Amino acid sequence: MTTFPGLRLEQQTVVDEWFPGAALVTDHSWGLVGRSVLQLRHEGRDVVVKAGRPDDHHMDREIWAHSEVVAPLAERSLAPRMLHAEPRLRLLAASFLPGALVEGTPAEHEPDVYRQAGRALALLHAQGSRPGDDHEQRADARALAWLGHEHRIAGEYVNRLSAELAHPVPPRRLVPTHGDWQPRNWLVDDGRVSVIDFGRADWRPAATDLARLDSQQFRGRPDLERAFLDGYGGDPRDPRAWRRDRLREAIGTAVWAHLVGDEEFEQQGHRMIADALGVGRRG
Repeated sequence: MTTFPGLRLEQQTVVDEWFPGAALVTDHSWGLVGRSVLQLRHEGRDVVVKAGRPDDHHMDREIWAHSEVVAPLAERSLAPRMLHAEPRLRLLAASFLPGALVEGTPAEHEPDVYRQAGRALALLHAQGSRPGDDHEQRADARALAWLGHEHRIAGEYVNRLSAELAHPVPPRRLVPTHGDWQPRNWLVDDGRVSVIDFGRADWRPAATDLARLDSQQFRGRPDLERAFLDGYGGDPRDPRAWRRDRLREAIGTAVWAHLVGDEEFEQQGHRMIADALGVGRRG
C-alpha cells in the first residue's frame, strides 16, 4: 500500500484502492486547516485527492457540492470533475485542472478574468433556488457566536456590530454558493478561468459570493467589478442586505483568522469590519 502524507490509515487504504500504484506529484496541503490536498499521478493522468480530519465539516460541504451542483461547471472544464468520494472518511478524489492560481499573478488584475469568473458563478448559482426561511436569523446568530470567541476586534466595534446584528433583515432566496469565490481559488490556463475548492459551499443568498471580492480585488478597481458583474449578468446585491452580508463576512474573517494564527488574513478581516461600518477608507 502506498503511503501519502497527511492521510490516516483508513484513508490511505481507500486511495490505494481507487488509484493503485499512484505516485505523489505535489503536496498542496495548507497546514493551517489540517486538510491534505495531494496531486497524484495514476495511469498517465493527474488526479487530486482531498482528505479531512474526522471533524473537518468543510469536506462534507465539498463532497455535497461535487455531488449536487458542480457537475455543470465540470462538464465545461470550469471546475474539477468528481471521480470518487467516501463521505464517512471525509475523502474526495477529483480530476486535476491545469493552470496557475490567479492570486498574485498579472491575471489578478485583468478584467477578462473577472468576466469569466462572473459567468462561472452565474452558472453555479443557477443550479437551484429555495426559500430563505430563517437563513438571515441563523446567519446573524453565527456572526454573534463568532464574537463570543477569542478575537482582537476593538470593543467599540464589537458593540456596534452586535447592535446592527440585533435588527433583522428580510429573507432572501438561497442558491448554491461557493463561499470563497476569489482569485486564490481561480485557475487560469491559456487565458481560460476555472475554479477549485468547494469546501465552503452551501445554500446562501447569491450576493454573499461577492463579499470577499468586494473587500479585496474590487477596492480601487471599479473596472474589475464592472467586468465581473457583466459576466454574471447583473448585480445580485441589495443595499440593505448587502451591508449585513459584509458585516457577517468581516466578523467571521477576523475571528477565524485569529483563531488559526493567520495574522495577514486577520488584518484583512479588521479592514473589512472598518469598511462595513463606514469607518475605513476604500481605495
